[in-house]
Amino acid sequence: MFSRFTGGGEKRSFSEKFSDLRNDLKDTHLYDAKVSALHFKNKVGKFHNIINPNHRHDEEHEKETDEKRTAVAASHRFESFAPEREGNKIKWYVDGQDYFHAVSVALERAKEVIYIEDWWLSPELFLRRPPFFNQEWRLDQVLKRRAEAGVKIYVIVYKEVEQAVSCNSAHTKHALAALCPEGTTGHGNIKVMRHPDHNVFENAGDMTFYWAHHEKFIVIDFELAFIGGLDLCFGRWDNRQHPLADVHPAGVKNEIFPGQDFNNNRIMDFKTVEDWKSNELSKADYGRMPWHDVAMGVIGDCVYDIAEHFVLRWNFVKRDKYKRDDGYDWLTLEGREGDHEDLVAVQRPKHPVGEYVHHPYTPLSDRAWAQGPQGTVHAQVVRSSCDWSSGILTEHSIQNAYCETISNAQHFVYIENQFFITATGEEQAPIHNTIGRAIVDACVRASKEGRKFRVIIVIPAIPGFAGDLRDDAAMGTRAIMDYQYKSINRGEHSIYGQIKKEGVDPTKHIFVFNLRSYDRLNKTPAMQQQEEKSGVKYQDVQRAEAEEIMGGGVPNSTDENPEGKDNAGDEERERLVDQKRKFEAARNEAGLGGMEDTSTDTIASTAMLNGGKVSDMKWDGDLNQEKENFVQEELYIHGKLLIVDDKIVICGSSNINDRSQMGLHDSELSIVMQDTNLFDSTMDGQPYKAGHHAATLRRLLWREHLGLLPAQELDASKDPNAQPPDVPNDIMDDTNEYEFVADPLGDQVWDMWTGNATKNTNLFRHLFRADPDDNIKTFDDYGAFLPRHNKFKQGHLHDPFMDPHEVREKLDQIKGHLVWMPLDFLKDAPMAEKGLQVNAYTESIYT
Repeated sequence: MFSRFTGGGEKRSFSEKFSDLRNDLKDTHLYDAKVSALHFKNKVGKFHNIINPNHRHDEEHEKETDEKRTAVAASHRFESFAPEREGNKIKWYVDGQDYFHAVSVALERAKEVIYIEDWWLSPELFLRRPPFFNQEWRLDQVLKRRAEAGVKIYVIVYKEVEQAVSCNSAHTKHALAALCPEGTTGHGNIKVMRHPDHNVFENAGDMTFYWAHHEKFIVIDFELAFIGGLDLCFGRWDNRQHPLADVHPAGVKNEIFPGQDFNNNRIMDFKTVEDWKSNELSKADYGRMPWHDVAMGVIGDCVYDIAEHFVLRWNFVKRDKYKRDDGYDWLTLEGREGDHEDLVAVQRPKHPVGEYVHHPYTPLSDRAWAQGPQGTVHAQVVRSSCDWSSGILTEHSIQNAYCETISNAQHFVYIENQFFITATGEEQAPIHNTIGRAIVDACVRASKEGRKFRVIIVIPAIPGFAGDLRDDAAMGTRAIMDYQYKSINRGEHSIYGQIKKEGVDPTKHIFVFNLRSYDRLNKTPAMQQQEEKSGVKYQDVQRAEAEEIMGGGVPNSTDENPEGKDNAGDEERERLVDQKRKFEAARNEAGLGGMEDTSTDTIASTAMLNGGKVSDMKWDGDLNQEKENFVQEELYIHGKLLIVDDKIVICGSSNINDRSQMGLHDSELSIVMQDTNLFDSTMDGQPYKAGHHAATLRRLLWREHLGLLPAQELDASKDPNAQPPDVPNDIMDDTNEYEFVADPLGDQVWDMWTGNATKNTNLFRHLFRADPDDNIKTFDDYGAFLPRHNKFKQGHLHDPFMDPHEVREKLDQIKGHLVWMPLDFLKDAPMAEKGLQVNAYTESIYT
């Protein structure tokens, strides 16, 4: 073995002989030990990062990379890593039903590679409903089929701080890994990373506790991408009528929201999500929290930019957490090769672990979008990202895009967002993003120029998941609400205050709304008899149904070796199935044998176009019993959407707060879109050229909120809006309602908008004492408005003695989901007193 070093032959230098020795040792245990020692040294060396937070940017090659990235961003609008791109085909999706169905179709077509980045991913999520009839469309089953077909699937999910967030990314990772076990087809084709890490021995100075990876996007075969506000997780599927009820006397197989997918965070947050079948929230007693969201589907050059962001993140996390794990390869990217591979964080260590895999697997030139324009949308990808999240210098191109787009607005700004926390200057610490200043400047300029100008903001009534806002546990949510009020209308530095300072009336320009929905739980007297005769509660039956349709597929475990678990769960499964059989067997005895003339399982459609009247809805029993089953809840706005002047749209994962906008905190990805396809429209009664993409999206959203669209059927297979982006949107322009909302500044549509909001607000107050409310200015007011007691359940009618016919007739008057934001709520009370939960150290978490 050592003959070249010890034997005869020509005389050789010592360095040459030592090099030969090194090569000879490469295949020995000595060499492996050396490499292991080197890796251990680097691992231990991470403790040095505690005193060197700039450790990713202090070496010469790192400085060179930073300079290259800075130069690239400086050459782009909004200082984004990505350029402006022409000719994109971009499709909007409103609410989860359309989006998830489109995702299911696109995933099933995947041939080469899938990238998924999510804050939360639930493997057991059904992409189509009802689940009983669509079991093959559960997310994990779709991914399993693609992996078995040879598609490589890369997933990055936020690794939560378990004490603060209940999404359980460990379950996500191990459930997906278990889909294709070793020795089976598809093994190794699904790779899941979790980040950031919270292990002091692994990460030391690089630990991040407060901030999250918040992006929600998918890239498929470098052909198309989805980007927006929807995670592939529980609680997000919904349609435009936004039902609250999911009780089905005719049979639980008709359930829409199985297991933990039925959720109302105001009553009970998600718990033990790894046990996806369980749900401690009874459908027979409470309604769910409905969910409104918006996303985009993209075909065009912007797909590359979204993919590049993913590859950068993958390689960064590989370096940060999995550098010594051969289960994770480095990804190289066409267009970022050679001297440019550092732009996507490719590293070439002396002793690399893992392969270097080139993406895409087939040339980019094979993509349709590489051949020429696919559509008419001028677009640009923007992000919030920094050292902890992507290993780069801070980028806040999303905030830049918001500020510039709003500053240049001429007619209106329309915002849907989960949060609204922003500053008008430097006096509102700890808030630093300046979107508020852009809004102030746009309003003041319009007033002085004599232009009609509106900023319409639609946000959740309660931007968090507190139960009773009076509880100490709701302190964090109240803190968020406090910052929002201080951003909007409280104090001289608020948006209202700064507009007033310029001699302009802010109430002529700034309008803030929430959304709210009602429904009826179909817990009929006959079903109650069925419970009594069978001795089984409907809640147990809903668990049995979830067990039946969700129990197969992947092991229910976050263990590293879930296959090794015993079958102790089989007894529980059999017990639940037996209970379901007993419940079903009692149907005829309870008078539920023939279900032709029974009450409907949801009446949410009555708030929509041609959805009928509540007063005409059949109820199987006494109306006083029906009265106990009416429920309401805030319609949670989760989309992150900006529409300006019916021309420009920004959509993505970014909230309006410092967490999303500053770049230093949560990581985000959004897309700025302006359609070059203009069509004849109207603005403030005058002829106007509107962008097709922006204007049609706004018109659909406004019709949904006003109740001017019909309810959706569950089968979305023939709905163009529920297909991937190669199928154009159906803008539903063949109705009078489409033209009615055409002019965003028109008097008629504004009268309906504000009129519906006023009437709906009053009706929800009268019937349910829905909170928050303008009549609650102090905590004493809270007690008078909504006394604490256990007699009536949250979300149900407030007055048990109200005439049932009056209840029905008043519900008839609610149209759409708009209500006014209560800007005077708790205005005379300390909403978030400084203390352990809210202080100088925790303020940035809430802003």
